[in-house]
Amino acid sequence: MSEITFEYPWVLLLLLLFWACSKWCKPKSEAILFPHLEIFLENRGKKSIWLTVLKWIAIIASIIALSSPVIEDKMEVENKDGYAIALVLDASGSMRYGFGRSLPGIGAQNKFDVSMEMAQAFIEKRPDDQIGLVVFGNFAYVAAPLTYDKKILGQIMGGLSSGIAGSNYTVINDALFQSAKLFKDSKAKTKIVILLTDGESRGDNVPFDVAMRLTQQHGVKVYTIGIGDRGEFNEEHLQLISYKTEGQFFSAENKDALQEIYEKIDQLEKSKIESEKYIKKSYYFEYPLFLAFLALLFYTYLLNKRGVT
Repeated sequence: MSEITFEYPWVLLLLLLFWACSKWCKPKSEAILFPHLEIFLENRGKKSIWLTVLKWIAIIASIIALSSPVIEDKMEVENKDGYAIALVLDASGSMRYGFGRSLPGIGAQNKFDVSMEMAQAFIEKRPDDQIGLVVFGNFAYVAAPLTYDKKILGQIMGGLSSGIAGSNYTVINDALFQSAKLFKDSKAKTKIVILLTDGESRGDNVPFDVAMRLTQQHGVKVYTIGIGDRGEFNEEHLQLISYKTEGQFFSAENKDALQEIYEKIDQLEKSKIESEKYIKKSYYFEYPLFLAFLALLFYTYLLNKRGVT
């Protein structure tokens, strides 16, 4: 946004000084007897108007030039050094159950639906972060790489369902390994994994130590969430993952608890987006200075002409 301003605005106060002097600092002159004075004053008055105008144009323009008028173009640039976050969601067959290991009624949400709803709400609160998505069941795969495009991410999440990655196993180690690979080329200062599951790690192709080594190598902090009743998921395994990566373990027995967990993680890992302001200055003192020079030139010319005639 551009705006006109002055580098030395206090110089403009000189206008008041010149105006005060024009009223109260009258020059002294000797009285001269002159015949036909009326004709002389009439002719002199016409010329003195132009002299006065030119004199004040020169004074005003000179003072404006001295105050250094500038046009400032202000630009604000955001440094989007947000977080890189991988959401790792269990899509195994057990996630189609409701809380309490019962099948949900008509229109009711199962654990997978609840976890997707809470994940999408979390994404909406993180507009400045890169977010990726890993889904796992019998196998783990990257559903969405790290991206700022939350619209596409929402469309991908809308096409997921429980059982999409197989129904019989819960390959937590494989999912952790896949999520760590997402950060291979990431330059984010803070890398987060939020891993949600309702089961125990079974059927993995990647050993736990290998998955943890890659996760720690990329400096990833893992928040683990066990969803459902205690005993349904392996709490010790999830706690160990969080402990080794300096994260935290949470358990959610219902939808409200899961919502509180996402809100807590959001507060714990709040992005600090700083903005930098740039000001481009364009100087325009030469224009009023040139105008003052022209006014003074014509003033001198008319004054000399008046003296000759």
